[in-house]
Amino acid sequence: MVLEVAVKSAAGAPNLLGDCPFCQRVLLTLEEKKVPYKTHLINLSDKPEWYLAVNPEGKVPAVKFDDKWVLDSDVIVGILEEKYPEPSLVTPPEFANVGSKLFGPFVTFLKSKDPNDGSEQALLNELKALDEHLKAHGPYIAGEKVTAADLSLAPKLYHLDAVLGHFKKWTVPEDLTHLHNYKKLLFSRESFEKTKPAGVEYVIAGWAPKSAPPPFQLRPPALKMSVLFITHPKDAEVAPSE
Repeated sequence: MVLEVAVKSAAGAPNLLGDCPFCQRVLLTLEEKKVPYKTHLINLSDKPEWYLAVNPEGKVPAVKFDDKWVLDSDVIVGILEEKYPEPSLVTPPEFANVGSKLFGPFVTFLKSKDPNDGSEQALLNELKALDEHLKAHGPYIAGEKVTAADLSLAPKLYHLDAVLGHFKKWTVPEDLTHLHNYKKLLFSRESFEKTKPAGVEYVIAGWAPKSAPPPFQLRPPALKMSVLFITHPKDAEVAPSE
């Protein structure tokens, strides 16, 4: 049975795989379990009517199980593990939350305009904790075998590298050697190569509204005064979501 999977298409390129890390997590799980699937690329700026009819919220990722579209990557991955138990991707309970707090500090640092607000240090603390865990238990989070925790982290680390490198000129410190080796392992897996965004430029484009300040906009001259007004709209607060 071929599963139907709805995932985000690339910004400005609706026929290419997009930059959603939660969508990639689902695709990684399907690939690692060798489950046959068919992807539907959903343009989130122009959602198709058929998709809104079966999923009124229009969110991604979504997978069709037994004629019902299921949302939320946590829920989807859980169902996949139940329906397709081999190979098992279950993370041992004692390691299940490793790296789970990384995404929030990453987004906060990305959006920060104040170099002294502590957001960089908060991210570094999470990265150092992950490096220490990998030093003690690696090469993957639960040892020699890849598990669901790794498949959740891999897309987020990929986004972190691409986006902070572009918008902040920031990279993961070289002395976090176990983390760097971990990323190499993850990004070189066949499943990752097959499911990563179509290009880094689409990852950057997808995050641009959350990071770059909006451009200046010109208003037409007022009728009663020959004055050109320049406005700088407030940054839009856009939280990452599935």
